[in-house]
Amino acid sequence: MGVGGCLYLWCVRYADGGGLSPTGRQRREMVRMQAAGLFEQQIAVSEVARRLRVSVKSAYQWHQLWRDGGVEALASRGPSGSRCRLAPRCLEKLAWFLEEGPAAHGWVEDQVWTASRAATLIGRKFHVSYSVGCHPVDAPARLLPAGPRPAGR
Repeated sequence: MGVGGCLYLWCVRYADGGGLSPTGRQRREMVRMQAAGLFEQQIAVSEVARRLRVSVKSAYQWHQLWRDGGVEALASRGPSGSRCRLAPRCLEKLAWFLEEGPAAHGWVEDQVWTASRAATLIGRKFHVSYSVGCHPVDAPARLLPAGPRPAGR
């Protein structure tokens, strides 16, 4: 996967927020509804977690929501977080810019893309601001090019 692929994971994959596709959110909601059915049968929370193959922590959170708001409280609320602010055409251009390497854009010290550099590049080229520390998805510490890595990295 090239540099553009790394950015894909950073921005495009999570364009709808929380990292799940609509199908993934629907599947997760179905699991929560199954949990609600088991809670109604007074099955122990740890047993619900085991049966549904989810963490005990998730099962306890769902149980609390169910107890406070019923089945409706376990319904999906849609994507969370902010959306990717780059249009598909801009993402294509960005992948091209990233493939050119950091030196082509002023970072001559090394050939390593960092999340901070990528955010700066996005700001320069597309006038869109990304705060790396506050991005809805934890951006990778380094966006590295594919292929051999510099020694000592």
